[in-house]
Amino acid sequence: MARRPLPRILSNGTASIARSRELARSAADSATDVLHPLITMTRGLRRLAAAGRRKWAGTPKDKRGPLLFLVASVVLVLALVPYGPMLALISLMAAAGWTGRERTAPAPSGPDEAQTQRLQSLYEALVPYFSVPEDPAPLYAHGGAWDKAFTTYEFDETGRISQLVVQYPAYFTDGEAESRARIEQLLHAKSGRGREYHFAWDEEGNELTVTVLPALPTDIAAQRFVTAPGETVLGFTDETGVQRTLPVTDGEERRDVPPVVWRTGVRSTEPHLLIAGRPGTGMTTLLRSIALQALQYGDVLIVEGSGAGDYACLTGREGVLAIECGLAGALASLEWAAHETERRLIAANRARQAGHPPPEDTKRPLWVLLDRPSALGHLAAADGRNDPQSLLHVPLRHGRAANVTVAVADQLDCLDFLSDAVRQHTRARVVLGPATPDQLEEVLGTPPHTTPTAEVPPGRGYARLGTGPVHRLQVPATPDPYDDATSESHRRAVLELLPEYSTPADTLPVEEPEGAEETDEAEEVPREVTAAQPVPAES
Repeated sequence: MARRPLPRILSNGTASIARSRELARSAADSATDVLHPLITMTRGLRRLAAAGRRKWAGTPKDKRGPLLFLVASVVLVLALVPYGPMLALISLMAAAGWTGRERTAPAPSGPDEAQTQRLQSLYEALVPYFSVPEDPAPLYAHGGAWDKAFTTYEFDETGRISQLVVQYPAYFTDGEAESRARIEQLLHAKSGRGREYHFAWDEEGNELTVTVLPALPTDIAAQRFVTAPGETVLGFTDETGVQRTLPVTDGEERRDVPPVVWRTGVRSTEPHLLIAGRPGTGMTTLLRSIALQALQYGDVLIVEGSGAGDYACLTGREGVLAIECGLAGALASLEWAAHETERRLIAANRARQAGHPPPEDTKRPLWVLLDRPSALGHLAAADGRNDPQSLLHVPLRHGRAANVTVAVADQLDCLDFLSDAVRQHTRARVVLGPATPDQLEEVLGTPPHTTPTAEVPPGRGYARLGTGPVHRLQVPATPDPYDDATSESHRRAVLELLPEYSTPADTLPVEEPEGAEETDEAEEVPREVTAAQPVPAES
């Protein structure tokens, strides 16, 4: 059977139909705009008529006669008064326009029933802590009004408290850490677990502000940060914690984030760093990030106690003096670092006494990074040798003057095996991963003003530089590029930051001095020159 063609109106009239619909829609919109006052008055007259019918239906039968007489009297008076019908018509149109306007539902003021119940239960839970029997007019009492104690409150989309300002009586012991900890634990439990809360105590105004903190960004990869020499980015924190932002690149986007910047060098007040955490929390990632930033301006010596090869990507690179995993190599490298620190001090002192600037080889920063030194300490004790940490006394004590920086990373359960010199001179502290409040206070020196959560992403923790405040910290993603589990974007980001490979010493031409006698044996050339020869300390 032959196929019949479509009708003309169906084959080529689609565009005409669409244009007709657009014209009809535009005409309807225009007519609605023009006739909007008439539509509003008509709607108002209909509402007034409905209100009149309801009024008439609600009037008792014995009172309908007087009501009709009253209406008739008003109509008669308006008819006899000059311009009365015109004024009555204008008044009727005005009432119809006001009644027929489009009304929007007023925004709800105050908390709803569920939010009120949550605030009341939170108020009742605070009564045993913020009330005493001797108070004649207690602010907190069972069955009392919560709106006097909670001056400001906000809720999130799930109905949980996101911000709360709590007034408490003046006799509450807000100067004691235990009392504040009890209140913070209670508010954390009653406001919703699984979130981080920031507690700001105003002792002068007897006010506590509770704020839910947003999650820190975990998508920032390793990159060249805009910092000055001697500045190292440990990670990123909240906007309210620091007064500085850094531009970072996330794919093709660029944004500003607040960093935690650790300043090292001669004028640093916290010249050395201690990193603590549990396995898999990002301690090695932070040391790798510090090494990549340090290689931009100085030399790096790495001692890896775990022997996992997490720093293999830095082997043979410019500025990497050595990467030692064994006990013998670690002892030799740390002994050289101690002699190098003494040599720098002696050279700078001689130049200062002669009135000359310090030599250039003493100005270049030297970084000594130790990952899991407690593991090497166990091996040294089993082998009858000295603990490698004993060789850190000179770099830790005199490193700031010699431009030598030491960063130590170890697990929380191994902190007791760290030497007294490491504990005393590492005043910049970082704790990564989940930790108890007692562990945080032991490492940082003071508890943070936030509630740590049980589950955190890798590289998440807290940082404190000297006697400064405790900052939340998220370490930039700096994984091992040789690890199979590393994503391609992060692998490429780390490889782009690695320095060029250093030229081996055996490939360099050897210049013979003039007049030297030729010998059959070739001069022996070391295969690799990693650092200057240590100079023994002078008495």
